[in-house]
Amino acid sequence: MAQPGKVYLIPTVLSPDALHTIPAYITAAVQQISIFFVENERTARRYLKALDKSINIDTLQLLLMHEHNPPDTALAKKLLLEGKDIGIMSEAGCPAIADPGHLVVRAAHSIDAPVIPMVGPNSMLLALMASGMNGQNFQFIGYLPVKPPERVKAIRDLELQSQKKQQTQLFIETPYRNNQLLKDILANCKDTTQICIAADITGPEEFIHTRSVKEWKHSIPELHKKPAIFLMLA
Repeated sequence: MAQPGKVYLIPTVLSPDALHTIPAYITAAVQQISIFFVENERTARRYLKALDKSINIDTLQLLLMHEHNPPDTALAKKLLLEGKDIGIMSEAGCPAIADPGHLVVRAAHSIDAPVIPMVGPNSMLLALMASGMNGQNFQFIGYLPVKPPERVKAIRDLELQSQKKQQTQLFIETPYRNNQLLKDILANCKDTTQICIAADITGPEEFIHTRSVKEWKHSIPELHKKPAIFLMLA
């Protein structure tokens, strides 16, 4: 039986102007791949062209996956068993972290296809590194609930958990809801709780600051539509 194809986990930029954060071996890998699972076709095309202008986008197979449209894992297995390599790309940062790419990875493991994670910018780790918070014990929550009562309860629970375990809590929000989330954090956390806001990481307006809730109340940043990650340590 022929060897199955490989799954390459291809990091993308966190900011459109940050192509310098992508290692050269990423370009070498995408030049060999013609099938990609992507979250957004337009973003993926633009990114591949930025990596190598000579890539003929029209010859590539771009298979869509997103929150409401899981990847076709049966097709992924079929392609891998035919010996074809597959690339997985997220909208931003590292694939299979806070996106449905992990389902393709799981399918690959089920047929013993090699999975190759590649080095690139990851907002979660970059924010944690720059926060000054506990990097030995941390938890990434993803998105908090959208409805205000549930969100407030989640914030209070995270603060309690952080205090009890001395654990850094990391979470994200849809960029147009950042300001509201920050407002809820400041209204419901203790004055002494440390909050790190890391926005536009690697971008031209990179903003990474750690302050107490009390200090943030005196200077609230404008975060509307900026990609951001929030960290909490009680």
